[in-house]
Amino acid sequence: MRDDIWIKLNEEARTLVQREPLLASYVYACILNHNSLGSALSFLLANKLADDVMPAIAVRELFDAAYRESPEIIVNAIYDMQAVFDRDAATNSFLPIILFLKGYQSIQVHRLAHFLWKRDRKDLALFMQSRNSEVFGVDIHPACIMGKGIMFDHATGIVIGETTVIEDDVSIMQSVTLGGTGNEQGDRHPKIRSGVLISTGAKVLGNIEIGAGAKVGAGSVVLNDVAPCTTVVGVPARKVGKPCSDPARTMDQNVFNDQSTNGQE
Repeated sequence: MRDDIWIKLNEEARTLVQREPLLASYVYACILNHNSLGSALSFLLANKLADDVMPAIAVRELFDAAYRESPEIIVNAIYDMQAVFDRDAATNSFLPIILFLKGYQSIQVHRLAHFLWKRDRKDLALFMQSRNSEVFGVDIHPACIMGKGIMFDHATGIVIGETTVIEDDVSIMQSVTLGGTGNEQGDRHPKIRSGVLISTGAKVLGNIEIGAGAKVGAGSVVLNDVAPCTTVVGVPARKVGKPCSDPARTMDQNVFNDQSTNGQE
């Protein structure tokens, strides 16, 4: 899978250079001058995160070291890319995902921040969180545990707290908060199980569980556990039905498409 994606990225890059010569130098610098996805990612992300006091070469060395020590980071990055390709109706090729989509890019920055956090380089991890927020408008605490096949659609305004867990194959829309309910300490943030869709502007607050395959409707405020394969919507959120299909993959935010339960909670 890794080689297939990298080959496809190179094919699409060469096609883009022919189609849009003004982007040729950018595409060569970010894709065609590299021999692996890890090399391309570290170059692209480092140059986006660098600032006047933290040079790109230093940031790139951090990415490269993380990829060498934990190659599963690149594997997860591939699953994330495939998730966007499969779920985003506006995306029909792989190259724009790595070059232009800040949702994908912000997840990969978080994967580095989490790597640093786990190795007790917490100040540096917090620096990466800060730059992620400044550059991409996505604020994820470095301690947040994140699986693979994650998609942030549009991504602007996503905020994710320290003890949040996001399992595999989850889709999260813009302006979503996975946060706490106050200044309590300890395990205080949501647990998002596999296959969940969290729709635009939803707020999921507290140490609660959103069960596998559940859907949270747009603008909802969720304060209690949500059962697997359940649709909730409202302020506060209440049960209104069951998703008609795998919500994280279909990206269907229309809760009226879900089967009524006749006995709403």
